[in-house]
Amino acid sequence: MSIAAAPAASGDATLLGHPRGLFVCFATELWERFSFYGMKYLLLLYLTKYHLFSDAGGLEVLGSYAALVYAMPVIGGLLADRYLGMRKAVVFGGLLLVLGHLGMAAEGEQARMVGDEVVRDDGALQVFYFSLALIVIGVGFLKPNISTIVGRLYGTDDPRRDAGFTIFYMGINIGAFTATLLCGYLGETFGWSYGFGAAGIGMLVGLATFLGGQKHLQGLAEPARPAVLKERSLLGLNKELTIYLAALGGVAVAWQLLQFNGGVGMLLNALALAVLAGLTWFIAVKCDAVERSRMIVLVVLTLSSVLFWSLFEQSAASMTLFADRVMDREVFGVTLTASQFGSLNAFFIFLFAPVFALLWTTLGRRGLEPSTPVKFSLGIAQAGLGFGALILGAANPDQAGLVSGYWMILAYLLHTCGELCLSPVGLSAVTKLSVPSITGVMMGSWFLATAYSNFVAAQLSKIAAIETVDGTVADVGTALASYTALFGKLFWVGLAVGAVLLALSPLLKRMMRGIH
Repeated sequence: MSIAAAPAASGDATLLGHPRGLFVCFATELWERFSFYGMKYLLLLYLTKYHLFSDAGGLEVLGSYAALVYAMPVIGGLLADRYLGMRKAVVFGGLLLVLGHLGMAAEGEQARMVGDEVVRDDGALQVFYFSLALIVIGVGFLKPNISTIVGRLYGTDDPRRDAGFTIFYMGINIGAFTATLLCGYLGETFGWSYGFGAAGIGMLVGLATFLGGQKHLQGLAEPARPAVLKERSLLGLNKELTIYLAALGGVAVAWQLLQFNGGVGMLLNALALAVLAGLTWFIAVKCDAVERSRMIVLVVLTLSSVLFWSLFEQSAASMTLFADRVMDREVFGVTLTASQFGSLNAFFIFLFAPVFALLWTTLGRRGLEPSTPVKFSLGIAQAGLGFGALILGAANPDQAGLVSGYWMILAYLLHTCGELCLSPVGLSAVTKLSVPSITGVMMGSWFLATAYSNFVAAQLSKIAAIETVDGTVADVGTALASYTALFGKLFWVGLAVGAVLLALSPLLKRMMRGIH
């Protein structure tokens, strides 16, 4: 997708020294992330405790949803670049998101056991799957394009650009932090519909904010070729309407895929093999020696990111079930719900992102800043160490056999520090190391790797799947042993891959051919 920036128009007054459009995007993304994270950490608990899905069944839905929701922005960004423009894409995506999140509030009847069979409200579940599908396609249209609008508000050499993106990303974390606390509390305390409904209201506020603030976008988010949208498509309709109808067709496809985990897995595997085969051919045939060397490094880093995110995304999967079933959730005198622990990631980003930025800058001035491969290895190792904290906690349960919630706080701290080592430099590495003619393809490959990671994370969580009775565990000790076994594997995998990547980092640094 295009990330080209246009000089900001001078006719629109600034706010705090930045274009007013920045704060429109800030508020829109804040509420979009509010709705996304407000639902994310409730999803698995809702399926296993209300609709009485097995752990494996609930994880399959979570994995399929997360994979699709991270894959769709590649398509949404391309459609906005070539046809719709960012503003129209954001409005359309926002409408789908509002409908999807509000649809999630329709609980239907709670599942119940009749003999050995689980009786579920199948009609309500179809509404649930359809609502998830609306969210998947809605995120695809909104998520990449709201970020692109921010870039368009600043000229390429505008010194305010980095600060503007910092403000924008603060909106993401404010939304994630507040939503996980509020929606998690409402959903688990008063009823699932309250949590999901609050997320939907948040998205409605975000869409209203964007619609009301469109004038401050200064025309920079309009279609590049508006006449093309009026041309007739093969359906006999104008191309703009055709795109919207095709997106609704995509909703129907996602609706079915979310109920067929194997289909999502086959799709991801096919895409991954196709991308790897295409890149192998391109690197071997089309690249010169310098380009080939850099591209190999980029492929290695992208593959290693799959492992990191597969560990990191246990947060909404095995770690949430762990918090719900085998953990004493009282910390600092406050009893949190299981889903509320997900807010720790955003909290620690608030706390430590400036620290890491200062650390890298200080080390860079002294010529000591770690290379990109070293940062990746540190990130992966810290993801593994986070599970080490949970293993230590599991080895020291209280009299009721529960693990102290403070160990979960430590796990999130380590995972977030790992994220701050790896995530900020990942997209930068794509733009620096890829051959310019395929930077868009490599950016798409990066997002595909993230989508694949979320699917893999759910499959890994299945290792600790346990039988429940009416959504609760019958034996805390057995459940604790199951989670400990999974976390032990993830601990050693994280450390081992981090160590291997660290050992390879001098070679990878040389292969980057002068790119830091």
